[in-house]
Amino acid sequence: MNVVSMPRLSSTALPAPYLLFLGDVTEPSFAKTAFGLAEWAPEMCIGECSLGDTGVSVGLPQMTPAEAAQAGARSLLIGVANPGGVIPESWRHTLIEAVKAGLDIVSGLHVRLASVPGLAEAATAHGRQLVDIRVPPANIPVGTGRKRSGQRLLTVGTDCALGKKYTALALHRAFVERGIDASFRATGQTGIMIAGDGIPMDAVVSDFEAGAAELLSPDAAPAHWDVIEGQGSLFNPSYAAVSLGLLHGSQPDVFVVCHDPTRHMIIGVDGFALPPIEEVIDLTIRLGRLTNPSIRCAGVSLNTSRLEEGEANELIASESRRLGLPVADPIRGGAEFERLVDNCLA
Repeated sequence: MNVVSMPRLSSTALPAPYLLFLGDVTEPSFAKTAFGLAEWAPEMCIGECSLGDTGVSVGLPQMTPAEAAQAGARSLLIGVANPGGVIPESWRHTLIEAVKAGLDIVSGLHVRLASVPGLAEAATAHGRQLVDIRVPPANIPVGTGRKRSGQRLLTVGTDCALGKKYTALALHRAFVERGIDASFRATGQTGIMIAGDGIPMDAVVSDFEAGAAELLSPDAAPAHWDVIEGQGSLFNPSYAAVSLGLLHGSQPDVFVVCHDPTRHMIIGVDGFALPPIEEVIDLTIRLGRLTNPSIRCAGVSLNTSRLEEGEANELIASESRRLGLPVADPIRGGAEFERLVDNCLA
């Protein structure tokens, strides 16, 4: 059995194509890793595997591990990002079944695969790899706040799991299509799986969060843009710490606020309402000025995936008028998204 840690600054090739494992989650937001890979790296995904009729699907053929192996899959990739990054007992049988079928296991969860009872023994017996993605690099420095060359954009959010990664990927793609020298900087397990490298910010010891963000987006040519995937939310009582460290270390010139207009409460905790977009803009600027006094908001990214097209377009237009900023859904694209890109680069 080979246990592989894949820290940042290593572009170790993952054993693709994948069977995306959705476990038994019933909340689509907790399957964001699977959705992200199916959307941004479909050529790497063969099928999906769920434990029962959960109502959550990324639209790929439902397969058992044995069927996926026969179809050419090389690994079962855990497509779940659940609170705490845990592997529940209900998953163990399927993970061991996948190893016995000839698949490696790839995980971006906090829990190390080798710690799952019976999995390491099965992997050893069948010669399979257990690949952990959520491993930060060694010897991360503490943040210095030193102003770095180049341009930086950070996506921030009213909450977790509502489009920060998708927005960063879409903006990066738009920059490149315009001939701009730009890099997508991944800060979570899904982004790292898509990009091939990055730093899992929520696995970094808090004293080194800002330093990790500085390491992630180093000095660059004056015209180069780093488009940095945001994490958490300054308003989330569980994950605000990683958001603040990432903001200070990224020292963004520009940020884009990401919001799901159909969500009203912070996901995963009780009693906390989503903040107004204006509050997110205000707090991000006030805190971000510590390391970049020139920080500004370029606009808002709305996740309108649960709205009909007409309703989405009306909301985008009304929010743009209300806020006095470009507002767009990057997945829908269109003229509104082009205006958002224009303002990011202004």
